[in-house]
Amino acid sequence: MADGYRIIGAEMSPYSVKVRSYFRYKGIPHQWVLRNAASQAEYEKYARMPIIPLVVTPDGTGIQDSTPIIDAVEKLHPEPSIHPGDPVANFISALIEEFGDEWGNKWMFHYRWARDVDQISAAGRIARMRSPNATEQEHAAFAAQVRARMVDRVWFVGSSAATAPQIEAGFHEMLGLLNDHLAKRPYLFGARPAYGDFGLWSQFYEMWTDPTVGALIGGGAPHVLDWVHRMLWPRDEGVFESWTALAPTLMPILTNQIGGQFMPWTLANEKALAEKQEEFSVKLGDKVWIQKPQKYHARSLGMLRARYADVADKAALDSVLAAAGCLAGLRA
Repeated sequence: MADGYRIIGAEMSPYSVKVRSYFRYKGIPHQWVLRNAASQAEYEKYARMPIIPLVVTPDGTGIQDSTPIIDAVEKLHPEPSIHPGDPVANFISALIEEFGDEWGNKWMFHYRWARDVDQISAAGRIARMRSPNATEQEHAAFAAQVRARMVDRVWFVGSSAATAPQIEAGFHEMLGLLNDHLAKRPYLFGARPAYGDFGLWSQFYEMWTDPTVGALIGGGAPHVLDWVHRMLWPRDEGVFESWTALAPTLMPILTNQIGGQFMPWTLANEKALAEKQEEFSVKLGDKVWIQKPQKYHARSLGMLRARYADVADKAALDSVLAAAGCLAGLRA
């Protein structure tokens, strides 16, 4: 493994392409290995959990979970940094990274499996990726199995007949807000990609590859579309902007999406897990959201709170977080 890293992942995995985009930005030598092309022996040797991406380091260490992967590699390859120097922008970038991983995935997973056209497209691509040499008859049968299995799992992200209108309305709002923000800059925090770009972009990239949302992005959000393409091979094009410069178009995303949707949901999810509830409900705006709790997210929320606790001078940051409706959840 002395010649570089191996990223074992899949094109249709947002967390896999997130890590790949990061490695490309850093110019770190690596091999992109499709999960079905990697040997089972290699995967089992380095993976502790049955998930992708799996990164195998040059010294033979296996790392999983996209956020810890990026954190670990960033310590070894700190330049060009993905963390803005402005302390407020720095933490907001981490908050958006978490928001992308956890809330953005709801949009992606819902849209990918909610409609026939997207189900057929996604199931067919997954089946072909996993069994590239299958006959047409075998491919059709496998695609049907994939479709049935994945459609039956949308509950995991909270997608249901009751929440579908909320998910889609929230995405439409986010698409407009993000398009406005990216009209003035190539990346979320200025002229170079930040931590938050990788987390949020990976979900948008996956949605762009699907028929329904691909049409929404391509037909109505040109600046988001440019960003989707740009982040495939991101570049350092200049400096990060100050929070003062970012706030006019980034604050609406914080307030309406993260403070208004994500934070109330994540706190309700945490409470449901603590109380061992099998299902929970929470009011998001004027709608009630109902789903089964997600265990992993409680851990990632704890990691976000640890990042917040590490901020030395919180005065300016707390003012922004309070205005956005995020502060109480991070102090809990």
